[in-house]
Amino acid sequence: MNKQTKQTTKQTKETKTSQENFIQIAIEEAKKALKKGEVPIGAVIVKDGKILSKGRNMRERKQNALMHAEVVAIEKACKKLHSWRLDGCEIYVTLEPCPMCAGAIANARLEKVTYGAKEKTSQDNLFEQILTSNRLNHKCIFAQDEENEKECSDLLTNFFKSKREVLKKQE
Repeated sequence: MNKQTKQTTKQTKETKTSQENFIQIAIEEAKKALKKGEVPIGAVIVKDGKILSKGRNMRERKQNALMHAEVVAIEKACKKLHSWRLDGCEIYVTLEPCPMCAGAIANARLEKVTYGAKEKTSQDNLFEQILTSNRLNHKCIFAQDEENEKECSDLLTNFFKSKREVLKKQE
């Protein structure tokens, strides 16, 4: 292995480590949401390898249907950059974004979405359709982080399972 190959391998490992760290930080945000009784979803926006903003679900606390983790993170990032254009930024989120958040991601001009858990209730690939729609003038690439899928999925599954158990006890 020559020097350049070793350097490229090292850079790839560093990039992967950073990506894993970013999704882990999104998971920590999801856990914070869980502690507050919110659906445990977290998001992190990164630019040039540095965290720009974090978000977690806050719909219950704020009593606002728009307060999804992605929207919270986008709003913070826009304020920090003093721009609605988040060119060159990536978002890491624990769950495949809903249609509203996919639209917000595209409109904010985010470059890439990495998500942990696949949305189990949607079989129509709407998230992908929105991000690749010819109606939008910005295209966003996306990928699932399969290594962290189980942890992200388990947070949501356990949350909803406990909610159902509470409802059964109340009957």
